[in-house]
Amino acid sequence: MTLRTDEKIAVIGLGYVGLPVALAFARAFEHVVGFDIDTRRVEELNRGHDRTNEVDLEELKKTTLKITTDAKALAGISFFVVTVPTPIDGNRQPDLRPVKSASESVARVLSKLDWKPEGPIVVYESTVYPGVTEEYCGPILEKLSGLKQGVDFKLGYSPERINPGDREHTLERTIKVVSGEDEASLARVASAYGAIVTAGVFKAASIKVAEAAKVIENTQRDLNIALMNELSLIFDRIGIRTRDVLAAAGTKWNFLKFHPGLVGGHCIGVDPYYLTAKAETLGYHPEVILAGRRINDGMGTYVAQKLIKYLIGRDIPVKRAKVGVLGLTFKENVPDLRNSRVPDILAELRQFGIEPMVADARADAEEAHHEYGLHLTPLEKLTDLDAVVFAVSHDEYKGLGGEKLLTLVHDRGVVIDVKSMIDPKTVPSSLAYWCL
Repeated sequence: MTLRTDEKIAVIGLGYVGLPVALAFARAFEHVVGFDIDTRRVEELNRGHDRTNEVDLEELKKTTLKITTDAKALAGISFFVVTVPTPIDGNRQPDLRPVKSASESVARVLSKLDWKPEGPIVVYESTVYPGVTEEYCGPILEKLSGLKQGVDFKLGYSPERINPGDREHTLERTIKVVSGEDEASLARVASAYGAIVTAGVFKAASIKVAEAAKVIENTQRDLNIALMNELSLIFDRIGIRTRDVLAAAGTKWNFLKFHPGLVGGHCIGVDPYYLTAKAETLGYHPEVILAGRRINDGMGTYVAQKLIKYLIGRDIPVKRAKVGVLGLTFKENVPDLRNSRVPDILAELRQFGIEPMVADARADAEEAHHEYGLHLTPLEKLTDLDAVVFAVSHDEYKGLGGEKLLTLVHDRGVVIDVKSMIDPKTVPSSLAYWCL
């Protein structure tokens, strides 16, 4: 296969999103650079190790992608792709510092190109509220580079759709939304992504439309899960199992199959706040979206309080109760700890004098300590527990089987099954069992 030479590409940020994108471009284009400011991350990737487990390691070892922390490698680039995270701050407001920093890095190397008369284009993939690309990033690029936006360089936006741990809906197999500030830039963005996405591209009407499309994808999912969580709170009071209700309702052809759970991660639990923050600047206070966020953000506390009630009901002393928690990452089968809601459970338990032991088959112990001050406990150390919380259903835990998992607690213990990993019919009557 002949590699394309009409664009020299640089991907800024090599995390869950950026690394697969950079490798895909390197399969189609001759000159591709992957840039990240995290020295440890770059060193690992150059050794052929990906801590996110999102890419094929053999491809990583053989790729022509140049992975670097050296900004000088970005000189002469014609097609920049920014894939840095967009978190929220302690007040649940958009934190655009990573986007700002990435834009500044790009601006310092942005230049007119002798070999590319139309000049460079900067495409953002980071999830933002409508207007950030053109009204926030564009001026940064223009000011620091000394170039004129729309004349010397162009802007584009193509929202990321990477789903960590998903081997079916990959970058190549998922339709890519693309946009540009004018028809020429739109065609250029569509052409570049069309070379790597076999599912095809969708040309959005404008950059703001593409930005909005991304942020509502996860807002919609967040609200549907919030509904399931609220239903689970109701069904718990009625005394029926939510999973049983959903199994029955799911037999109707148009019933949406969502499930209750902890809503964390760097997308679903974050993106709605970008949209609501933008709405509030325009004088509109969102009601439905924020109501869903309140429900989902409160589920960790609710789970912990259920555990406390069961301990009390069993006459097990709450203070210093021996409690184990399986899983810390934000979802099953990924090592990503960002915005996990499991720490909400831990924090609430500590309010009652319990210091939980946490095991996780996928999480990096050093990162767990850095992010949450936790020392992960090996699974084999979780024995004779007063209570256990099955918080994240990693394959390693599901593979043990319900019978093995139930042996973690003593014969009068409490089992809190957030992910409904265990069939209630298999739980001995001596144990207290509850699932979300």
